[in-house]
Amino acid sequence: MDQIVDKSSLDIELDIPSKEVQKPSREEAEAAVRTLLLWTGEDPEREGLRDTPARVVKAYSEMYNGYGEDPAKILGRTFEEVAGYDDMVVVKDIAFHSHCEHHMVPIIGKAHVAYLPDGRVLGLSKIARVVDVYAQRLQTQESLTAQIAQSIQETLEPRGVAVMVEAEHMCMAMRGIRKQGSTTLTTTFTGSFKDDPQEQIHFMNLIR
Repeated sequence: MDQIVDKSSLDIELDIPSKEVQKPSREEAEAAVRTLLLWTGEDPEREGLRDTPARVVKAYSEMYNGYGEDPAKILGRTFEEVAGYDDMVVVKDIAFHSHCEHHMVPIIGKAHVAYLPDGRVLGLSKIARVVDVYAQRLQTQESLTAQIAQSIQETLEPRGVAVMVEAEHMCMAMRGIRKQGSTTLTTTFTGSFKDDPQEQIHFMNLIR
């Protein structure tokens, strides 16, 4: 079962976390994990769980690394020697793992990103890195899709950007209605992609 959400007509801000948020210490974070273990009915002092708080905090520092990275810096270096190339550039099947901001459970999927150059191109790895930066934050799929597109549009200033994200949400598979295998599709289009349906069709054909 696929759910399709088109965000091409929405203006979603990049939603960069406030620099004024004060992070607790590592010790405080580990204490919070111990509290959650107690809340589930577990004993944090039993052998298998003694190191769990430290492991969880270390894992969180990796899974939410996107809060410490700036997409504009990643996209900052571009190349102008493109030999007149101005057709679509597509990077497809960019695998990612994110976490739902409502339940903090995984979102697992892949992103397809395209842009129409206007005299400059990006290193292809930069696009995948930007996907990871936004994925490694608490997210909704709609915001993730829009943030990827807008960061490329604002930094590279191409003629247009297209992004499709396909993902399975564990908040649907593990809890609530518990429907495994349900995929949500979201798209965002800017510039020429937004104005010209033929460019959208071209993009869809290329990623399929």
